[in-house]
Amino acid sequence: MARKGNVPAKMLDFHGLYFRLWINFLTFAVVLMLLLWLLEIALLQPFYRASKTTQIHKAGIAISQAYSLPKELDTDELIDTMTTLSYNNDMYFYMISLDNSMVISPNPTRRLTTNMKSAFDLIQAQLEQSPSGTVSFTIESPNGQQDTMVYGALVESRYRATAALCIYAPLSPVDANIDILQNQLMMVTVLSLFLALFMSIYLAKRISQPMIALKNKASQLANGQYGIEFGHYSYTEINDLAETLTLTSQALAKSENMQRDLIANVSHDLRTPLTMVKSYAEMIRDLSGNNEAKRNAHLQVIIDEADRLNRLVNDMLLLSKMQSGAVTMEFQRFDLCRSLRGLIQSYVLYQEQQGCPITFDTNVEQVYILGDEPRLTQVVANLINNAVRYASEGGSIEVYLRVSTVPIAPTDTKAVAAPLKAVTVRVQDHGPGIPQDQLPHIWDRYYKYSATGTRAPSGSSGLGLSIVKEILLMHNARFGVTSAVGKGSTFWFTLPIPGDQTPPKAE
Repeated sequence: MARKGNVPAKMLDFHGLYFRLWINFLTFAVVLMLLLWLLEIALLQPFYRASKTTQIHKAGIAISQAYSLPKELDTDELIDTMTTLSYNNDMYFYMISLDNSMVISPNPTRRLTTNMKSAFDLIQAQLEQSPSGTVSFTIESPNGQQDTMVYGALVESRYRATAALCIYAPLSPVDANIDILQNQLMMVTVLSLFLALFMSIYLAKRISQPMIALKNKASQLANGQYGIEFGHYSYTEINDLAETLTLTSQALAKSENMQRDLIANVSHDLRTPLTMVKSYAEMIRDLSGNNEAKRNAHLQVIIDEADRLNRLVNDMLLLSKMQSGAVTMEFQRFDLCRSLRGLIQSYVLYQEQQGCPITFDTNVEQVYILGDEPRLTQVVANLINNAVRYASEGGSIEVYLRVSTVPIAPTDTKAVAAPLKAVTVRVQDHGPGIPQDQLPHIWDRYYKYSATGTRAPSGSSGLGLSIVKEILLMHNARFGVTSAVGKGSTFWFTLPIPGDQTPPKAE
């Protein structure tokens, strides 16, 4: 389907956002016009009569209070009140006491038509029978031009005789007004609908264009074109959606790059030992099959490479399980000092063969922490192995354990209080060091820095530090690395120390 300006050329997609918005805006305008016609034409007469009735009742209450409440009646003031109400509301007032001692009317008697005067007699007769003391009705005009709304009430007072109040309110004919309104409304309706048509098209286009643009770019994302920028738009919600999609696109691009790196690194790590296994197997077959010493040496190479493959596969499986949540930590209290001493003791043979001393320095004899002992031991072992691979010839590796009283900020916002003490473990080597721009990447999978610009020694799977990172994250530990080129690197992590430091009971 051809497109122009990110808007579909086909405008009759009944399920499309553009068409739906256009129809909704136009329907809203039509409903407003129908409501206006209903209020101004069909309901004008009832609304006018209801308003007039309300005016008459309010005027009746005002006159009744002016007559009944004051002890001394000021006739002139009462007439002024009637005159004001008559002028403002087009009403006529006529009040007479039942004992015929007083007649009050601000309107000239000649303005009271014969129908009004006869209505007063009818009002008096009805007031005598009315339980509420009020009556109201409409006098129809004999020529059908102007009806009169009549209101009557008995006005009682403790200071003077009861009086009968009659209010006449001529009803203006609305038919002529309706004709005028119809002509005006017809013009207003045509202009309004014409304006609403173009406004609905404009608004529908303005709102739908960003969504259509996002959809087009999302289609590219679905086709594997990652790293797309979704841009910025006028609406906050659409702009937030665009930013979210941009972050998603960047994350997918990063994931794709990591996947490519993973395949490349795994392929390289698998290809090297497989090549070695195949080569030495062929050497055994062709050259050293009858020479026991050579055969054993070649077989040992095959065994070592098989062990390397086994370690690589195990590390990949372990890291995948931890990142997917399939591996859980078994937390218990244990002595971290004792565990590290036992771990470093296992490197005695290596120290004798390689001449690389590994020392353990601690400022406490024992410290009990809460964690998974085998996994935390694996963390230190991986850090030591990493230091061994990069240690300079004749250099040493130091493992430090320090207990400090510096409070650690709780990682859980719901935590009541931070621990009062913490233990920090540091593994330091004196190797070539790592440039500062490389430090943020060393925790990534298959990242192996080499000071010579080539891959690190083949004994590394490139997953050791990634496994360290996952285990420490599962312990809510703080961790990091400091390094200086030519001076070596120091890897460290910090764990909180629980208040209970009594040795756990032996099982």
